[in-house]
Amino acid sequence: MEEIKQENKMGYMPVNKLLIGMSVPMMASMLIQALYNIVDSIFVSWISENALTAVSLAFPMQSLMIAIGIGTCVGVNAILSKALGSKDFKSVNSCATNGVFLAAISYVVFLIVGLTLVKPFYSAQTDDAEIFEYGVQYLTIVMTCSFGCFTQFIFERLLTSTGRTIYPMITQMTGAIINLILDPILIFGWLGIPAMGIKGAAIATVAGQIIAGIFALIMNHYKNPEVKVSFKGFKPDGRMIGSIYIVGVPSIIMQAIGSVMVFFFNKILAGFTNTAVAVFGVYFKLQSFIFMPVFGLNGGMVPIIAYNFGAGKRDRMMKTWKLGIIYAVSIMTIGTILFEFIPEVLLGMFKPSDEMLRMGVSALRIIGVHFPVAAFCIVTGTYFQSLGKSVYSMITSIMRQIVVLLPAAYLLSLLGDVTYVWWAFPIAEVMSAIATVFFFILLYKRIISKVGSEKK
Repeated sequence: MEEIKQENKMGYMPVNKLLIGMSVPMMASMLIQALYNIVDSIFVSWISENALTAVSLAFPMQSLMIAIGIGTCVGVNAILSKALGSKDFKSVNSCATNGVFLAAISYVVFLIVGLTLVKPFYSAQTDDAEIFEYGVQYLTIVMTCSFGCFTQFIFERLLTSTGRTIYPMITQMTGAIINLILDPILIFGWLGIPAMGIKGAAIATVAGQIIAGIFALIMNHYKNPEVKVSFKGFKPDGRMIGSIYIVGVPSIIMQAIGSVMVFFFNKILAGFTNTAVAVFGVYFKLQSFIFMPVFGLNGGMVPIIAYNFGAGKRDRMMKTWKLGIIYAVSIMTIGTILFEFIPEVLLGMFKPSDEMLRMGVSALRIIGVHFPVAAFCIVTGTYFQSLGKSVYSMITSIMRQIVVLLPAAYLLSLLGDVTYVWWAFPIAEVMSAIATVFFFILLYKRIISKVGSEKK
């Protein structure tokens, strides 16, 4: 009994109770995150449809920034949790400290990008002067002030890696609430503050990230005793950084591919009308409300699977995966129902023109059919990442978004009706499911089946 008390809860607590306890706080915080993303776009849409289009066009660059931050943290999370399961506390602290160092380097890179590449980025996407001006104002602020974003990512993941998911929920909710409060004040000039328009939306976003990042740092210092971050005599550990990126780079590439996909998908849609680009941007905001809870569920799964992988407990790994699929498919099915039956209500929040409403209803109903299949693919891809095999997820993502989705979208666009283009999403998801099943069977034979049975 004494041995159990000394072990982290991820090694002995009943799996369903553990998964719910670790995931629900993250799912709640992700829902808040998705809610403020939606509300942020709603406020921007009240400026004009061009302002909404400008923010939509910023998505690939923002997504790339998030890909670097989250992908690095996926590596930190998996390596740290596995080391914790193996009781290798020296590696735990080395992983954490090198992870913070990598977060700082990532910010410097995007600071430079924000100062040099934002204008060329928008020039490649639009000839509309107003959209260009709105976009440059918004994205420059978001990228040059992204230090809060990277701070939030890394310190929240350090807390998550040891099973303390309640604290990231608090930090994310704090950032989201601050963003929601500041949005109308800064955009429209409430409380005597000059109206800043789209600049106000960007400032509200980074302010929420900065405060959330500070909170995450403080909570990690005081509430995470199993992890010690120290830069006294620090030298980057090449071997540890390599281990982090062996897991993290495939995840980074996988998410960065999403940026490439959105960039070229926007160009395909712009061949029809700027309204189609705005619809695509609204879709991404709305689908985040469905996908974000699943990502929160994944965030709870990763440390559980990685810890029990390190501890040699195969039964707990498999049960976590199975429960994750059940919960994720249930959530995504709700999303499909919403997209199929009330698309007008969802789109109505963004003050759509008649054309945007007509186009958007078709888009949501067509794209929404693939959500339950996506749930299986996302959860199983998370299993790959937890075992340090993110390369399987990366290959599947490349096949889905680059090899299938973009070519399908382009070919369907040749039919002359934008409605056909949306079918590229269900087509690509079917391919993704086939590849995911293949890689899971391969991984099970090579690794999972050889992990020791659960200790009694």
